[in-house]
Amino acid sequence: MSKSYEFCTVEKDGHLTVITMNRPEVMNALHYEADLELNEVFDDFRDDADQWVAIVTGAGDRAFSAGNDLKTQARVKGRRQFPPGGFAGLSMRTDIDKPVIAAVNGLAMGGGFEMALACDIVIAADNAYFALSEPKVGLAALAGGIVRLPQVVGWQRAMGILLTGRRVPAAEAAEMGFVNVVTEQGQALAVAREWAAQILECSPVSLRTTKTVAYSAFYGDDLDELMRRDFEAVRKLRASNDYIEGPTAFAEKRKPVWTNS
Repeated sequence: MSKSYEFCTVEKDGHLTVITMNRPEVMNALHYEADLELNEVFDDFRDDADQWVAIVTGAGDRAFSAGNDLKTQARVKGRRQFPPGGFAGLSMRTDIDKPVIAAVNGLAMGGGFEMALACDIVIAADNAYFALSEPKVGLAALAGGIVRLPQVVGWQRAMGILLTGRRVPAAEAAEMGFVNVVTEQGQALAVAREWAAQILECSPVSLRTTKTVAYSAFYGDDLDELMRRDFEAVRKLRASNDYIEGPTAFAEKRKPVWTNS
């Protein structure tokens, strides 16, 4: 059974839900309206007792998600909102106790990378790369990336990504530990389905218990608080001229002029 929304498609195949971000014309970049829609989709997956495993991927063969739709953000002068689940309704979630697999079929930048970090298993095509490039456009990876990445790869490795915005290719991502398997281009979703089939051989009750206990042990009970805390530094960023200049420069296809204010 499949259902088409405005910005994504959802396929329910037995106990498996496949969620596909569907804005290939902008490399699956998302705005607030798409986030809201996907937040509803992930709420439905969370609450549907008949759905045991989810895969999330992007339409087309170029991008998982290019992250925030900066042209849309430029039009609203930087006032970017997120639903409770974060970017794509997923990146800041701590309330899904079922396995979620990312099938990264191309670039995963900004919120796209944050989505992958929020998943339990990441399958990446060999043409995929990952970046938290928000500082290059006057923003910060506030939809979960700043908190999750150091937990997963360690402080220095995380800072090497967060403070440069550099692109990490799939092979290096696997070596660093936030990608499970690298596949041939075009095969990420097929391999993710193979992993889902293995998971579906297990007891769904056991899976939920395993994820809940492992999550608590790895992240601690304060992960949700950390991601949602109203840091003074975040307030200053959102009130700055640079926060508006970055998306505006991107939309106008020019280099940003930083004023440090």
